[in-house]
Amino acid sequence: LLSYLLGLGWFLALPLPPLAPRTYMSENAMGSTMVEETFGMGERALSYAREFAGHKKKAGGMPVAWLERTMWSLGLEVHRQPFTLTLPFPDETRERYMVKGTNVYGILRAPRASSTEALVLSVPCSPGTQNNQALGLMLALAAHFRGQIYWAKDIIFLVNEHDLLGMEAWLEAYHDINLTEVQSSGALGRAGAIQAAISLELSSDVVTSLDVGVEGLNGQLPNLDLLNLFHAFCQKNGLLCTIQGKLPRPEGDSLPAYAHSLQTLLLMVLAQASGRPRGDHGLFLRYRIEAITLRGINSFRQYKYDLTTLGKTLEGMFRKLNNLLERLHQSYFFYLLPSLSRFVSIGLYMPAFGFLILVLILKISFRGRGAPSNSTHSMIPTHPPAHPLDLQTPLGPPLTPISLQEPRPGLLALVPPLVVCHAAGLALYFLPVLGQHVATQHFPVSEAEAVVLTLIAIYVAGMALPHNAHRALSGGGSDRGWMVLKLVALLYLALQLGCLALLNFSLGFILAATMVPAPQPCRVLLGVLLVLGTPAVTLLLTIFLQRELEEAPAGLGEGWQLFLGALGEGLLQHHLYGSILYPFLALGAHPCWLLLWNVLCWK
Repeated sequence: LLSYLLGLGWFLALPLPPLAPRTYMSENAMGSTMVEETFGMGERALSYAREFAGHKKKAGGMPVAWLERTMWSLGLEVHRQPFTLTLPFPDETRERYMVKGTNVYGILRAPRASSTEALVLSVPCSPGTQNNQALGLMLALAAHFRGQIYWAKDIIFLVNEHDLLGMEAWLEAYHDINLTEVQSSGALGRAGAIQAAISLELSSDVVTSLDVGVEGLNGQLPNLDLLNLFHAFCQKNGLLCTIQGKLPRPEGDSLPAYAHSLQTLLLMVLAQASGRPRGDHGLFLRYRIEAITLRGINSFRQYKYDLTTLGKTLEGMFRKLNNLLERLHQSYFFYLLPSLSRFVSIGLYMPAFGFLILVLILKISFRGRGAPSNSTHSMIPTHPPAHPLDLQTPLGPPLTPISLQEPRPGLLALVPPLVVCHAAGLALYFLPVLGQHVATQHFPVSEAEAVVLTLIAIYVAGMALPHNAHRALSGGGSDRGWMVLKLVALLYLALQLGCLALLNFSLGFILAATMVPAPQPCRVLLGVLLVLGTPAVTLLLTIFLQRELEEAPAGLGEGWQLFLGALGEGLLQHHLYGSILYPFLALGAHPCWLLLWNVLCWK
């Protein structure tokens, strides 16, 4: 109990200044913002944006021909990349199944180098009027950069269609690999090895703030120096910058300042745990390319900034990135951000997870020595259901006497529960997508609804599986067999959470906090806690928590719809981009939870 409370307390203390020092620039080549930004083409950017909007409306989509002509007129080396992709099931939120699109990009060759390194400025071509101003600003920056002679790296100006799908198609073709089922054609022009990338999203002529997105696929984060560079130039040009949509932390060590920092930190933890990229930059990170997404926000605030100010900020960032002699590596890759001016390093947030995992380690050590347990530190009872004649002891719960003639279960006794639990996990992973057509033939549902409903049905059915199959073996239903299975379940859970926390701390911490609860002496209450600690319920609760932190509370009906959408989106993220969240939950966390349920239902 003490270890569990220490873990939660340590996490809640992370936003405090002793654990969250101020950020600082570690890369010498970017240690100063002393560059003179000369960008002054804000009106030209607005002209490009209006022209682009007109051609996009006329073409009913991305105006590929107009983009090529415009980039050629700016002196860029222009290429196009058509791509196609068939989704595993229809994406009803965006109304697409067979996706066809074209990426257009222009390369500004470096006059002072031999095309060995490159930087990327990307803009997604979104439907409607979204991102028109971002594309106009990108073209104006390309025209301005074309007249400078100090570039030592190629600069790629990329316009990708269908957001993440187009970005994934372009990155796979650029690096000549095929991680997904995207099919692309056309001669692909290449620049140097990409060192850094910035994705721009802007849908208004003026902005009140710039919000930065850092979370990438599977919770990857860019080098902290790239965030520090963005923050430094925003301060230099007087731009208001935010993260997770939250304003900078109030000065001082007051309670409101702590609450604000904790709120921002929790939003980042939830975003990272989801494994979803918070922008097109998220797919660059898997290729060891440091990248962020910048979003222009136009709210009710009084102070507004035009495209000239935004252009100067981007120009300064690209000029500093142009000075890099090697990839960004001096600063942190594992961190949490309570604000843009403060960070929590991996050495300071890992103890919070360590205290939670220590609960399982202590239980494993007690079980390994065969010592009786006086309290329950995990989501399963410390002893099988007691018989009324069991001997009562003054030091703890009743101990079930074990006869010396009781048969010793071997490893064979573990086979039935392990097979049943992992078979349920395999069914959860494969059947929703493979059985969608069968479900649509027999029930009045669409393919996407069939996938989600099948997923839920298999998940719930796992609790009703024959979890007493071990009793068919000699000695399999004994108390000693129960203890062996519990030891295996605890080891399995500890190893899973430990490995996961190294890859995605936020997801590992959330699962540890829910699957390793405080002691409960009542077996019925323990069963209720076990059900509430299942990964599906954890996902539902985190959805409500995120909406509360965003100050947009969701009702039960809306929360349930968001939950169903998150299930379908998680499946799509795995099949389209290789997200590990769904396979981990289906093949790892869910079978492990079923083992704990098996132990609870031993007799």
